[in-house]
Amino acid sequence: MPLFSSRKEEKKVKVTFSNGILFVEKPDGKKQAFPLEWFPKLLNASDEEREDWKQTDKGIHFNKLDIDVSY
Repeated sequence: MPLFSSRKEEKKVKVTFSNGILFVEKPDGKKQAFPLEWFPKLLNASDEEREDWKQTDKGIHFNKLDIDVSY
């Protein structure tokens, strides 16, 4: 008899910044790009603020900046 788990497998995305663009790479390899001018707080954020994020059900939440990016 197979065993079932109610735990959801966490899927980690890769987040990078380059030339005024936020890049999000999903576990399946698909990439999305978002201009930072859409998110002024991220555009002017420090590296420390940009690195403090978590994955949510709807996308990414930047904790120190209180910004959500849906993908």
